[in-house]
Amino acid sequence: MPTITLDAISKQYSQQATAVQNVDLHIPSGDFMCLLGPSGCGKTTMLRMIAGLEHLSHGRLYIGDQLVDSPQSGCFVAPEKRGLGLVFQSYALWPHMTVEQNIEFGLRLRKLSERERRARTGEVMEKLGIAGYAKRYPSQLSGGQQQRVALARMMVLKPKVLLLDEPLSNLDASLRLEMRAELKRLHQAFDTTILFVTHDQWEAMTLATNIAVMSKGQLQQVGSPDDIYARPANRFVAEFIGNPPINQVAADTALGGRLARQPNTHMLGIRPEDIHLAPDATAHTLPAKVRGIMPTGGSWVLDMEIEGQCLQLSTQIRPQVQAGEHTYCQIQPQHVHLFDAAGSRLEHTAYHNAVPTSFMHAV
Repeated sequence: MPTITLDAISKQYSQQATAVQNVDLHIPSGDFMCLLGPSGCGKTTMLRMIAGLEHLSHGRLYIGDQLVDSPQSGCFVAPEKRGLGLVFQSYALWPHMTVEQNIEFGLRLRKLSERERRARTGEVMEKLGIAGYAKRYPSQLSGGQQQRVALARMMVLKPKVLLLDEPLSNLDASLRLEMRAELKRLHQAFDTTILFVTHDQWEAMTLATNIAVMSKGQLQQVGSPDDIYARPANRFVAEFIGNPPINQVAADTALGGRLARQPNTHMLGIRPEDIHLAPDATAHTLPAKVRGIMPTGGSWVLDMEIEGQCLQLSTQIRPQVQAGEHTYCQIQPQHVHLFDAAGSRLEHTAYHNAVPTSFMHAV
C-alpha cells in the first residue's frame, strides 16, 4: 500500500477564504489515519485534494513516490488515475440495482470477465457480511447494511487508499458502534491505507492508528490516540479531545498556584478522570464541595468546587457522597497539563517525583 505525503499544501478560494493553510502531513502505508476537527476546519477539503476533486493552491501532493498535484510544476493527475476509493457521507447507491449489481458496477466498467467479477464480488460480500443481501435493492436495506454495500463497492476495486468522508454520521448510535468495529476489522482484513474524516473524537480515538487534529485550516497535532490524549500539543487539542471536557484553571488562582509554580504557565488543564475523591484529609488532598452528581450509565460526573474553582470529576466508582456535602479531592500535579499564554504546551520541570509542599497546607 502506498504512503500519502502532503508537502506544505494550501487551498485558497480567495484572499479572504483559506480552507487549508500550509499543511505538512505524512500518512504511512497501511495506516488508519483520522482527520479530526470541528466543522469548517478544512478536513474535508484536504480529503478532496487527496482524491483529486480539488486542486491545490500551493504545495505538493504525493501518493507513494508519484507526484499527483503541484501547481508550481503544473502537475495534476486525474482522480480516476490515482488508485483511490472514496466513500461519501451519503452512500450514493444505485437504487435500481441490487446489492450485487452495485458492488460489481466498477468491475464492469473495468471490463473484467464475468467469472472474475463474481469471484471478487462474492469475496468482498462475505468479508463484510452482506452476502445474504445480494439480490436485495438499497431501499430494502437498513442504514448499516447500505453503508456496508458502499464500502464493498469500493473495496472490490482493490484501491490503494480508501478515503472516507464522515461515512457513519447518518447512522444511529448503535449502528455507529457496530460500523466502527466493522471498519476496524476491515482495515485489518484488507491492510488498506485509510484516511477517515470525522468531527467525532470518540470515532477517531477508537478507530485510528494515528490522528491529525485540525483547526481553522491548520494542523494542530499528529500522533497516536493515546499520545494526543495524554500529551496535547496545545489548549485547542486539550479542549477538543475528551468527554467530559478538560477542566481549565488560570495559573494565578489559588488552585493554579498549588498545582503549577512553573514559570510562564498561564493556564492549567486537568482531565476530569485525574481528579479523585478521597474519604479523609491527608497531606495530599484538597477540601472540596460536591455541587451536583450526574449518572451517565456505568460512570458518574461530579460538579465540584475546589479552592473556589468549579471543576468536573469523572469516576467509574459509585460516589459515596451527596450533592451539597463537603469532601476531599486529590489531584496529582504531574497529571496536570500546563500551557503558556499562547496556548502551547509546557513540559513539567518539577513535581515528577513529589507532591508540592503547598499541598501540605491545603487542609
